[in-house]
Amino acid sequence: MDNTNKFLASLNYFSVFIAPFLLPIIIYFVVDHHEVKQHAKKALVSHIIPFLSIIGLFITIFFAAASSSSEDTAFFLIITGFVLVGLINLIVFIWNIVKGIKIFTKES
Repeated sequence: MDNTNKFLASLNYFSVFIAPFLLPIIIYFVVDHHEVKQHAKKALVSHIIPFLSIIGLFITIFFAAASSSSEDTAFFLIITGFVLVGLINLIVFIWNIVKGIKIFTKES
């Protein structure tokens, strides 16, 4: 893989700072290199995971508030949901940075 393709492949993962959904989609449809397209798909999935975890948090909050008989249980579920979403987002964020650095510094 030449330097331009390495840059584009790593840019997919670094787009978590700029345009998490838009940039991998654009690179996927514009670039013809197979490996860059693979990284664009992986980066897009890694950008969708935090979004889905936040949706899961809202669902958890809704059901905890609606179906819980005690306030302590609802509070525990909500706090646990926030902690899990925070951990998921942090792990995915760090993974994107590490993956982008690995691709950019990889010898070919």
